[in-house]
Amino acid sequence: MRGNPQDNTVAQGDRQEFPGGKALARLMLELARTGHADAAVEAAVQARPDMDEAAAQALLESVAGPQGGPSGGHEDGDGGEPGGGGDDGGDGGGGSGSSQSAKPPPAGGGGGPDAGMEQLAANYMAVAETLSTTPPTPSGPNWRSLGPWTIPNGQTYGTGSGSRVNVSGRVSSVAVDPGNVNHLLVGAAHGGIWESRNRGASWAPRTDHAATLTTGAIAFHPTTPTTVLAGTGEGDWWSGFGTGILRSTNGGLTWASLCTNPFVGQGFYDLKFDRATPTRVFAATRGGLYVSTDTGATWTQRRTARTWSVAVAPSGAEALAACADGLFRSTDGGVTWNAVTLPSAPATYNRLAVAIAPSDPTVAYVWGAGTTAYLARRAGGTWTAIGAPTGVNIGQAWYDWFLAVAPDNAGQIYCGAISAHRGDLSGTTWTWTDIASKASPGQSIHPDQHAIAFEPGQPQVVYIGNDGGLYRSPDRGITWQHLNNGLEITEFEYLGQDLGSSRWLLGGTQDNGTERWTGSPTWLHSRDGDGGDCGVNRTDPRTVFHSFFNMGVERSTSRGDWGSWNWLPPPVPSGEGSLFYPPFESSATNGNTVAQAGGALYVSRNNCTNWTRLAFPTAGTASAMYIPTADQVYVGTTGGLLYVTRWNGTAWGALTALTTPRAGAWVSDIHVDPTDTNRIWVTHATRNGGRVWRSTDGGTNWADRTAALPNLPLNAIEVHPGNRDRVWVAADLGVYQSVDGGASWQMFSNGLPNAFVGDLLYHRHARVLRAGLRNRGVWEIPVDGWMTQPVCGVQWTGTVAANSTGRWFTWGWPATWHVLWTVMPTTIRPGAEELTWKVQVERGDAEYVTYWISVTNLTPVPVAFEGRFAILSRY
Repeated sequence: MRGNPQDNTVAQGDRQEFPGGKALARLMLELARTGHADAAVEAAVQARPDMDEAAAQALLESVAGPQGGPSGGHEDGDGGEPGGGGDDGGDGGGGSGSSQSAKPPPAGGGGGPDAGMEQLAANYMAVAETLSTTPPTPSGPNWRSLGPWTIPNGQTYGTGSGSRVNVSGRVSSVAVDPGNVNHLLVGAAHGGIWESRNRGASWAPRTDHAATLTTGAIAFHPTTPTTVLAGTGEGDWWSGFGTGILRSTNGGLTWASLCTNPFVGQGFYDLKFDRATPTRVFAATRGGLYVSTDTGATWTQRRTARTWSVAVAPSGAEALAACADGLFRSTDGGVTWNAVTLPSAPATYNRLAVAIAPSDPTVAYVWGAGTTAYLARRAGGTWTAIGAPTGVNIGQAWYDWFLAVAPDNAGQIYCGAISAHRGDLSGTTWTWTDIASKASPGQSIHPDQHAIAFEPGQPQVVYIGNDGGLYRSPDRGITWQHLNNGLEITEFEYLGQDLGSSRWLLGGTQDNGTERWTGSPTWLHSRDGDGGDCGVNRTDPRTVFHSFFNMGVERSTSRGDWGSWNWLPPPVPSGEGSLFYPPFESSATNGNTVAQAGGALYVSRNNCTNWTRLAFPTAGTASAMYIPTADQVYVGTTGGLLYVTRWNGTAWGALTALTTPRAGAWVSDIHVDPTDTNRIWVTHATRNGGRVWRSTDGGTNWADRTAALPNLPLNAIEVHPGNRDRVWVAADLGVYQSVDGGASWQMFSNGLPNAFVGDLLYHRHARVLRAGLRNRGVWEIPVDGWMTQPVCGVQWTGTVAANSTGRWFTWGWPATWHVLWTVMPTTIRPGAEELTWKVQVERGDAEYVTYWISVTNLTPVPVAFEGRFAILSRY
């Protein structure tokens, strides 16, 4: 979503729009963090041809700093295992080494300093194929989904009654089975293919363990709909993860790779069968226009220009292709293509779509964006420019765009952009209706439109997919029903947790605001806008924080209830930059220290009420932070620099530089042991070199602990608080575990979908690791498996006097644990009851409880006893 529709009270001027919209800013950020700043600039120029390289470079620096890239950020950390727990492990293999002599790239790495986007795509594919061989197994811990199953009260640009809807995440494509209107297939941007057999009432994922979950286009075979093709790699955004075409021969229940070449690293925009010759298929991709004559097994590239849309006449006599260099036409099955001259057409296009009217193939439309919106209609063999939809916003045309003609009416079209507009032709007059963002009263749907489909035989039934999920209208866009229950494709950027509860999370999501989980699969929509980094006060978890994009923080003192947020930004000077999503952290252990960082570090010791600005000794852009205690803040930059500041009792000291483990490499995450701040872990998103480093002397020397991790960006790191040699890292694909301090790594993705893992949290009391996935929700795994039987023991022994009551207490028990207390006499007195007891619970602090046990002696003599516990669950 392009802004915050909830209100205008939250310093909107501080969160101005970006050229090409926030989606372009995020795309540039993702490319830059992997070391491909050149590709980020190219992406901006392609998305906005009116933007030259200098302007694109300036945009890159505004969203990613001079080096570019996002933070791995996380909100977890702790200073030791309560109530017992594991031993503190030793250093594990590998000693400390100077950062000036890093190890060579690990196994599985790429070539030189920049092996190119093609090599990156190949790395993704190789890792994904390895992960695809590890679906859930009967033994060992498995990941499980926490949802969101659905999110009510989602945001739209509509107003009044009906403007709030249930949301899920970004839908890139939708297809309706031509032989069964109840059967739908949906492609999520990075969430895989989903199937419904009841018109969207419920959903099941079908490609969680395929080589990639990125999906750009889906098409049913027109006469044998048990055959379905899906183009991987989302053209609008996740193109680099493309691994070719998947095929299903059972209507979408199961899928297998049909072909990889020539599509590795390409994103799909469109797939179209030729109804007259179904062995012929057209593919519109970022790499050009392709045609297959064997139902998708092999392909011939017919045009090299980026192609966004293809339309094929029902007779097969004509095909039209909307390309970056204009509209092209073929009348020989796609072998040759000739340019079509359009009246008053833009000199360049940010986006172009084409559609042929099913009810009258002599009628066709093109819907494009250059510096302005462009719409033209062909009738009687002549193209005529017509007025664009009233009020259309083309600011993100490169990202959200579609065009369709009503199946039964060549004079009714649907134009998708940020909103969706229906045009109705009467005579020579067009009437336009915004069917997505309606003034009160009226039902609205989420903005940023990507896909449209019609129900076969019911042309008034329209399906639209956008950044908020999938929606169906039974009446051509007048009213809407969401189809997002069970469509678990929310895109999480960051997570925060309450260590006093095993069922509480806060998460920032792409275009769907900030969401809160309290144990139900239905999550609470806590705040509108784009959800960024977030955090929870460890001492008082009623106080929570979230951010949008750019600098600025909101605070809630009621655990993130809707409407409870207050805007408390740091005083950032005009012109000072930051990442698109700047890192935010709260203290991992104690106090009220929080920090946010961009072109400088901003620290508050009172939960954002007052801020202190600390300048970087060397100009840079913050990309990761960690606050092990209320008196220390660590920060890393996109250029690989690391700093620490310490509270001296009256003020924060100037930032002090640590040794840089890898110069020029994007710091994605930091972890500092609160009980031994000499022990520091750092991860990098920049490939082709060390991406996990450990220091045991406070950051003077570093050991490369990357070992044989795949050559992918690493986004987050978590360390077991009771066993500091047990470490988890999240890569662009997969989670990995080390039990020897990083000397070796094992895949830890059993049952986890092959989606992008952006954030990790370890809950030390519930003993679960959680992962925030892009377009696949939040997942968790019990790192040692779930408890299968109670853990029992004797906590204390005591004696109670004759006919009296005594009271005992035991403290420091995690509040998340379910504990049963019993009192067992050890003084034997046959023939009568000896003792009764009553248990009362006191909340000691935010994480721990004290149990008070009152024991009554029912006999005339003293009775000795044992106080016994049974831990039934830690979760």
